[in-house]
Amino acid sequence: MEKGEKCLVIGSGISGVASVGLLEQMGADVVLYDSNDKLSEEELRRKLPESSRAACVTGELPEEIGRVICRAVLSPGVPVDIPLVNRLREQGTEILGEIELGYIEEKGRVAAITGTNGKTTTTTLVGEIMKAQLGADKVFVVGNIGNPYTLECTKTGPDTVTVGEISSFQLETVHDFRPRVSAILNITPDHLNRHHTMEAYVAAKENIAMNQTKDDICVLNHDNAYTREFGARCPARPVYFSSAGALEEGYYLEGEKIVKSFAGSRQELMDIHRDMRLVGLCNVENVMAAIAIAEGMGVPMETILRVVRDFRAVEHRIEFVASKGGVDYYNDSKGTNPDAAIQGIKAMDRPTVLIGGGYDKESVYDEWIESFGGKVKWLVLIGQTREKIAECARGHGFQRIRFADTFEECLRLCTTLAERGDAVLLSPACASWGMFPNYEERGRQFKEYVMGLE
Repeated sequence: MEKGEKCLVIGSGISGVASVGLLEQMGADVVLYDSNDKLSEEELRRKLPESSRAACVTGELPEEIGRVICRAVLSPGVPVDIPLVNRLREQGTEILGEIELGYIEEKGRVAAITGTNGKTTTTTLVGEIMKAQLGADKVFVVGNIGNPYTLECTKTGPDTVTVGEISSFQLETVHDFRPRVSAILNITPDHLNRHHTMEAYVAAKENIAMNQTKDDICVLNHDNAYTREFGARCPARPVYFSSAGALEEGYYLEGEKIVKSFAGSRQELMDIHRDMRLVGLCNVENVMAAIAIAEGMGVPMETILRVVRDFRAVEHRIEFVASKGGVDYYNDSKGTNPDAAIQGIKAMDRPTVLIGGGYDKESVYDEWIESFGGKVKWLVLIGQTREKIAECARGHGFQRIRFADTFEECLRLCTTLAERGDAVLLSPACASWGMFPNYEERGRQFKEYVMGLE
């Protein structure tokens, strides 16, 4: 990048603000832009460090600014097909995302993880394994997990590892991004309001491996049709995991044991009940993926298994909160789509009062309802999708449905409906937008309410 190059950062969230900082370090002349006309330029400036010299623009971007932009960095929430981005692209402006910008300054090795579900748990676990191997100061866990890549990339060096949780939104805007080990954990319908078609969503996920070669590794779920099919044309060397059956080559679940099979050699690695603190088949798959990724990054199996044995569930993902009045409460606020929420149901082993509903991402809920399997005794619905979900549930013969207008009302209702020996599970199958700024806040409010119960 040439000194003084005119760059536009679109979106003023944490990744946008971090991108401004990195671009200024690189010598760029930066404009931070947010289309929200209710946000003043003074409020936008307060998000930046006092030392920043970036111009701040809100509302509609003036044409005279747009014409001189050489490079535009999109925050993940900014669609790549909005009129402004299309105009910039047509005039020859380079369009990239915060992940690509961070990668420009990357000096170490990268492991990158995507998938519809399981990304956060797998990324966090891989990060902990790498820290056990290299030391905490040599490992940076970044991306969709909440820590912008552009905040950490300048700290990297030849002996560091960056572990990235990369969303489909972020993968739409990569160009040269090349992880040493990539992983696609699974692909099921999600974010179709953004990607429009399943084909576009799948293509975005597959971008994680587009610059890899056979010297690199791509870890794939053998049980998922999309990822299994991608393995046949993946530019990297595919390594599979499976919870459904034995593999000649790869990692798989056999009974209660995780097994590694390579080059005709079979090795039992661990017992999923004795050696794992995580619950649910989805977490068995996450652990297998993490083992494959970490081994691909050169970590000895002894170190990998030691970390796995001590690893606890990440916040908001089938997280046990407390037992109150004989009722167990679980926070699965990160179950933001039906497939993720199915995993939450599978992890329950008792009658469950389930909280569902939220923002409509144009998801289909049939498989989620079918997964109830007699476990769900009440479905308490909130948010924009509550009527849509209720109609779907009734169509599948499930009638025990209650509505709540507020989250607090919902939680009070759940404590009334749950009996000793039951579970209350927040696993909404929907995004939090409209009621909460993010799924983390939704989960925090749930936990605060539960901890306040007698």
